[in-house]
Amino acid sequence: MTAADAPEEASSEETCRSEEAYRSEEACRYFVSYTGSKLPFRLVEPLDRAGLTNRNTFIRAWFDEAGRLLRFEKMVYGAVELVHVYDYDAAGVLRRAEIAMMDEDPVELLFDETGARAAERGGAKIA
Repeated sequence: MTAADAPEEASSEETCRSEEAYRSEEACRYFVSYTGSKLPFRLVEPLDRAGLTNRNTFIRAWFDEAGRLLRFEKMVYGAVELVHVYDYDAAGVLRRAEIAMMDEDPVELLFDETGARAAERGGAKIA
């Protein structure tokens, strides 16, 4: 992959704005789980907030106005166990994914303009 092919990195100002958007509890949606092996994962079995009261595990998720998954957090006994953060290009193609598991360094995956995995940085190698 050449420098021209590499996905553009968001400025810290853009990152802060997007984090504010997906950290809003009002914009948060809840799910039982996720499925798939290709990123971004597909979230399944939506829950309403009242459905969380007797659950030990669930997914909190934030989407953009086009319905694309921006971030999800797998909650286990009140703690965040797994986080995925996704960035897309203007055409809606996944260009970057950051994956963090509890007690491990985050991994950043970069994707080309077709959505094919192009590079990986940081953390343990993901198969």
